[in-house]
Amino acid sequence: MSEMVLNKSATEFRRGFQAGITIAIGYFPVALTFGLLAKTTGLSFGETLLMSLIVYAGAAQYISLSLLTLGTGTFEIILTTFIVNIRHFLMSASLNEKSEDEPLLTKAAYAFGITDETFSIAAVKEGTVSAGYMFGLNMIAYLSWGIFSGVGYMVGSSLPKTFQEGMSVALYAMFVGLLVPSMKKGMKVVYLAVLAAIFNTVFTITNALSTGWAIVCATLLSAVIVEWVVFIRGRQRRVKNEQ
Repeated sequence: MSEMVLNKSATEFRRGFQAGITIAIGYFPVALTFGLLAKTTGLSFGETLLMSLIVYAGAAQYISLSLLTLGTGTFEIILTTFIVNIRHFLMSASLNEKSEDEPLLTKAAYAFGITDETFSIAAVKEGTVSAGYMFGLNMIAYLSWGIFSGVGYMVGSSLPKTFQEGMSVALYAMFVGLLVPSMKKGMKVVYLAVLAAIFNTVFTITNALSTGWAIVCATLLSAVIVEWVVFIRGRQRRVKNEQ
């Protein structure tokens, strides 16, 4: 009986690992760029690897690099990345409904490896997802992100110093690359980005808040206002339809 359970777990792990190969390929350019930018930002090789292995969140890591460049405090960086990654609560809760009945600690262990990409693959998988499948899926994604980040850092170390300094511009290009696809999905993202930029500019120009707190407050205020407007408009449509 125990041998059958082990064989099933091994099979599920292999299936998850194979399903994650596409994620590893997709992570290659993004993680490579992160490692390169981390080098130009001033992080050490160890700090770069630790960020990829402990934080393990692409968008949050890029934002952290930007905040570090601006000299933002530790608490503001943690709070900002928490806000950016708050969607992981929803993804984990959703995936829990699809997962097999397994110990809570086991679920907590593979929940660490849930990203937008691993969640997408697990969510569209037919039937339930097992711990073995999730560990296989998460492992290849996790290792590829860490390894490619390290490779990117080493590549950055071999580049001329002038080129390294110029790579700081790539950080803003990366943000634009992350923002534009989201903006194509709906005007809500456009309003959110524009409103956050306005708030951040006002806070910065007036010196009302430090750089870190300006970003945090601008993000929160724009999110609350946009969601409130969407809620009000949705309620108005329902009332109109009922009439």
